[in-house]
Amino acid sequence: MDNLSDGSAGRAAGQETSSPDSHHPDVRSRRRVAAVSTAALSAARLTLPGVMDAEGRVDESRLRMHIFKNGGVSPSERGLVWRFLFGMYPCSSTALERSLLQEQLVVRYRVMKRKWQQFLPTAVRMHLNGTDAELVAAVRFFDRRQSEAQRQTQDQSDDVRDRLAFLELQAQILFERVTFDQTELREAIRIIDKDAPRTNRDLSYYQGEGSGNLLVLRDILITYAAFHPEVSYAQGMNDLCSRFLEVLDSEVDTFWSFSCYMEKFSRDFRADGLHRKIEVEAALLKELDPQLYAHLVTDSMESFTFCHRWLLLGFQREFEHSDALRLFEILSCDHLELISQQVDRARYQERLARKHSKGETQNPNCQRKGQLPLKCLTLTS
Repeated sequence: MDNLSDGSAGRAAGQETSSPDSHHPDVRSRRRVAAVSTAALSAARLTLPGVMDAEGRVDESRLRMHIFKNGGVSPSERGLVWRFLFGMYPCSSTALERSLLQEQLVVRYRVMKRKWQQFLPTAVRMHLNGTDAELVAAVRFFDRRQSEAQRQTQDQSDDVRDRLAFLELQAQILFERVTFDQTELREAIRIIDKDAPRTNRDLSYYQGEGSGNLLVLRDILITYAAFHPEVSYAQGMNDLCSRFLEVLDSEVDTFWSFSCYMEKFSRDFRADGLHRKIEVEAALLKELDPQLYAHLVTDSMESFTFCHRWLLLGFQREFEHSDALRLFEILSCDHLELISQQVDRARYQERLARKHSKGETQNPNCQRKGQLPLKCLTLTS
């Protein structure tokens, strides 16, 4: 799906464009700037035992259980697993359905990004002071990315072009009435332009040719802020989003996976939401380790503000990078929550069984009109 790129990922303003480096013919084979999208993954198969059926549907409960019990998944499967884990791909979808969904997501993202770029054309390029040599050099990698995407677009069949044109028309209608607050969006972009260039610069994914991924990250964050004004952008989102970009290695897939994640956790980036989370953390510690809780109170640390970064970024900076990725994956699988739901359901079914058993003991030959058999009751519960 790289051929669906609009080729306008944020370049540095005032920098000259460069042609691909003919002295390094292996650059394409070791591409470091994220693809626009990775269509082939929609049909890829997970090798986790018992997780995916013949048509490509995923057993969500087994997937989450595997992540929890095995301490995450192998790096080679993490990209595909995250697309299911965070909701970009519905677990109930077949490989064929995901292929069609992928096209739709790519086109919608392209239309969304183009809309804010047309609204604020001066913000398309990130303004640099020229002191960040790696980021300045990243422009050339975007030029290469754009030219490759344009060549691939020209190779599309008429059927594909017609289908994508129809999807684009649908997307334009969908987002036609979306309006932006210029002041708020400019402020969000100003903060993003401060945060994005310094995101995870110690990781190889964002070094050298990979510095272009910082510009990909910028476009994703701006697009998210533009179309989610109730959340917009807050510091810390760049660190979270960069984690998705590194694992998924795709601009479009990162946007949609990050958006799905934020549907659940966007409140954490508001003061009231994080305050509530810290309150729950304190209550849990008081219940599970009253001695430690009392010690923190004695040292005037009962506000638990030291937990702020842990909770917001999922311990991203407290562990080695590979361990932090695994921990984020495990925490996100919600396996304990699923177990709790299963226990509650089992208890409910047990109560129904006991109640039904009592009724049979009192009047074994009588079944009231409209009364459902136990099997039906347990199925509907």
